[in-house]
Amino acid sequence: MPLFEITEEQILNRIRFENPWWKDGQIDEFYESMNRRLYFSKFLPLVMDKRIKRAAVLMGPRRVGKTVMIYHTIQELIQRGIDPLKICYLSIETPVFNGIGIEELFSYCRKAVGKKDDINDYYVFFDEVQYLKEWEVHLKSLVDSYHRTKFIVSGSAAAALKLKSNESGAGRFTDFTLPPLTFHEYIHLKDLDNLIYPNTKIWNNKEIKVYDTIDIGELNNHFIDYINFGGYPEVSLSKEIQANPGRYIKSDIIDKVLLRDLPSLYGIQDVQELNSLFTTIAFNSGNEFSYDSLSVSSGVSKNTIKKYIQYLEAAFLIRVVNRIDLNGKKFKRANYFKIYLTNPSLRSALFSPIKSDADLMGNMVETAIYSQWFHRHWHTPFYSRWNKGEVDIVGIKKDTLKPLWAVEIKWSNRYFDKPEELKSLSTFLNKNKLKRAIVTTIDINKEIDFKDYIFDYIPSSLYCYTIGKRTLETD
Repeated sequence: MPLFEITEEQILNRIRFENPWWKDGQIDEFYESMNRRLYFSKFLPLVMDKRIKRAAVLMGPRRVGKTVMIYHTIQELIQRGIDPLKICYLSIETPVFNGIGIEELFSYCRKAVGKKDDINDYYVFFDEVQYLKEWEVHLKSLVDSYHRTKFIVSGSAAAALKLKSNESGAGRFTDFTLPPLTFHEYIHLKDLDNLIYPNTKIWNNKEIKVYDTIDIGELNNHFIDYINFGGYPEVSLSKEIQANPGRYIKSDIIDKVLLRDLPSLYGIQDVQELNSLFTTIAFNSGNEFSYDSLSVSSGVSKNTIKKYIQYLEAAFLIRVVNRIDLNGKKFKRANYFKIYLTNPSLRSALFSPIKSDADLMGNMVETAIYSQWFHRHWHTPFYSRWNKGEVDIVGIKKDTLKPLWAVEIKWSNRYFDKPEELKSLSTFLNKNKLKRAIVTTIDINKEIDFKDYIFDYIPSSLYCYTIGKRTLETD
């Protein structure tokens, strides 16, 4: 009995199905009703810019809303007067498209709208492009061949996209990473902006913009929800998923990366070993590690541990934060470092959601705050540790490599009443000739003079919100 083959008409019909705006000028109501991620305003200019011949590569972890952002981009293009017939969307993982190259798919798109010979002024979106072998070679060829068409690709195998984009797309691709939700985005996505209002304060004789809340108790409740469920839009908005986040986040985000994306990319043989290491890191997010200690505890060689950590970072599951000493100097050999999850809700999915009074709440607050800093690709903070002390976050001036500011993260009001217990912070400030520092709290928002310093006490939730908001404003 002969095998059935997919016909050209079936391919064209599927393409027409995936592009409903060709018929009625609108994207699907399901996507239209969703709030846009705030990173949309950063991504859209890359799509609109046709002055240089570059494809836009939208990458990021699974389930952060890349496909939804593509649909919102299509909606915006139509609203700006772009002919809907000039906007093509194709999901590469669609079975009908299996084995078809992206240039051929572009040709099918033009044929589907009756414009096969018209090759100019299109916007072409290839979603989940990592499923196409050597996509980066084909994409570079498209960019070089079709000068007046904009190509946009996306994919969830973030490590693969970054690797291949860097290798083959130099000068032809512009990468855009869509991260998990910041706390600022989470508040916006849930229509809770009314909880926050802008304010001003004097910092080093300058007036700066800060943010306050009309109800710190309610904001903290949402902050705890963000720590447990807030990294991914679908989880944030669905009580059903929140009832069993492990089934959704673990199976659809973590397992697919650890069991499918990374092994296929880097030829990892022992997936269980990799999974065990990630579980250990996730349980201890915010703790200090060394390659020696990880090697001893896991029985895996140091070189293999190093590779695994590189892979997990490339997949946007973790970030390594490097250590500086009391004087703000980097170590020649990074023997010790901290590792954080890129979003605290990954830990809740692996183990269980935590409550505000849990022993691990301090670590998760620290993870949540650091995860906001990870969105700043132009600025990487450090932590300082020496024999008798530690400071949680330190910013270094790029040209002088000297400490600029310091933050001590606490999920406690204790240190407002007892600033003398912030001995490590005072020592660091004194050593580096700094006059003030931020100390986070549960709900106290005041500043005090203590000896020769000013301590700015800010609720952890407000500080987390502020870092995310300022990142979008300055990126």
